[in-house]
Amino acid sequence: MNDIVISVRNLTKCFGDFVAVDHISFDVYRGEIFGFLGANGAGKTTAMRMLCGLSFPTSGEGSVAGCDVRCEGERIKRHIGYMSQRFSLYNDLSVWENMDLFAGIYGLSKKETAERAAELLTKLDFVSERDTLVGALPLGWKQKLSFAIATIHRPEVVFLDEPTGGVDPVTRRQFWEMIYEAADAGTTIFVTTHYMDEAEYCSRVSIMVDGEVRALDTPARLKQQFAVGSMDEVFRILARGARRGE
Repeated sequence: MNDIVISVRNLTKCFGDFVAVDHISFDVYRGEIFGFLGANGAGKTTAMRMLCGLSFPTSGEGSVAGCDVRCEGERIKRHIGYMSQRFSLYNDLSVWENMDLFAGIYGLSKKETAERAAELLTKLDFVSERDTLVGALPLGWKQKLSFAIATIHRPEVVFLDEPTGGVDPVTRRQFWEMIYEAADAGTTIFVTTHYMDEAEYCSRVSIMVDGEVRALDTPARLKQQFAVGSMDEVFRILARGARRGE
């Protein structure tokens, strides 16, 4: 695992005099599960928007799947998948119609869409739900479907923005099994979460405070560095020094 898929150097985003993201630098590797943590207001959402090609940096450099975040936002979108806590699914469309819609947005042909959708429906055990309206699905099923759709075009990177909010522990575990499977197949996972136990599942973890990356390492090394027994304790130690309000 030595292929760099995301590279950031002194990436900065300012809104007037307010520095939302302050000269952050890191690399993320192919097949890595990279946890991107920070309290509300720390700057992680702004940073993720730049990496997804949705916001242009004020200064600094960055690339995602070989695309420059400063000038190739549209190209970035074709190489990534994205899933948020809100799932981004259309409740009044069926499972199949959602797959067909997003596959088309990602540029898949009708043949590719049919083959990939059939593969994912089988993997999710959703074949019998093909024509079910998404609005009628349980929350956990929507979550798994949303992740599947985010990977329908086999992107190099999948951005997961607090994807497990509001679901039960069993469903969260099943969702993380899907994440591990995707990472094992070479997909890079970039995930934000408020659940510190999930930070333990990541290959490496970055923690932002006041727009800066204040810690970046494996969960084991971070716990050793701060002489604590959990990632929750690491996070609390760093968050206590934040100057920005929640």
